[in-house]
Amino acid sequence: MFDACGMLPSFASLPQLPFSHSLSRSLAILMVMLAAMFTYTPAFAQDAADEFGGAAEDVVEVVEEPAAPADANADAGGGGSSKADQNLLSWTISSLGWEYLLVFLALSVTLVSLFVMNMLAARRDTLCPQELVDAFEERLNEKDFQGAYDMARTDESVLGQVLSAGLAKLSRGYGKAIEGMQEVGEEESMKLEHRLSYMALIGNLSPMIGLFGTVQGMIASFQVIAQGGASPKPAELANGISTALFTTLVGLAVAIPAIAAYNIIRNRVSRLLLEVGVTSENLMSRFEDVQPQGAKN
Repeated sequence: MFDACGMLPSFASLPQLPFSHSLSRSLAILMVMLAAMFTYTPAFAQDAADEFGGAAEDVVEVVEEPAAPADANADAGGGGSSKADQNLLSWTISSLGWEYLLVFLALSVTLVSLFVMNMLAARRDTLCPQELVDAFEERLNEKDFQGAYDMARTDESVLGQVLSAGLAKLSRGYGKAIEGMQEVGEEESMKLEHRLSYMALIGNLSPMIGLFGTVQGMIASFQVIAQGGASPKPAELANGISTALFTTLVGLAVAIPAIAAYNIIRNRVSRLLLEVGVTSENLMSRFEDVQPQGAKN
């Protein structure tokens, strides 16, 4: 009654029914076909689900796998900046070497110390204080010459030293007083210039040391090329080049601020010393008619 597959009934084996029973036979065939479909559809559906489900899992795995490197890159990027800075600092130290590092460090510390000292010495209160000018002129107006001399002698400013030197030689005449003031002014100016000259010395010496390191680094690089033949090691070749470049860079980094600060402070000192000379001569101008003691009229 069933066909070779054993699933559907064989239509040829069904008995020949009269026409009156054709409707019932058609219904029976339809019911058998529906039963077979509902019986094997879950199996087919399960096979399809297994097949497409495995493919979907493969797609999910492919999509999710690149997420791990992204997280890893994100984690690596968080500390990348500090690590790069640390590598740059260590590379700078190793390229300079302890000899050049100590030399440039000593020059930098000395430059900062000289800059602070010269800035404190180049103030108006240190060279030409307005309070001394007003008090000294007031004593002269009161004819208190001894009080004016004592006040100028105890004052530590350049103007005080110049005025005290002029009053000390005033008894020998106005010309000698002016000469004494000029001598003290030149002496104080030489002291300030002498201290400023060390900043200029650092500004000139630092690039020379950098140039010396440049020559030394290039010699080391050419030595690697000469000994390495046709294929020198790039790491050893880069050591000499980095030494040459870093010594030049640090030498210029020390020299440029030193030269700039020297010129700025020197111009300020020159202007204040000129003001000291003009102010002292104006204060002493009232003694212009003073004659040396014992001179004949």
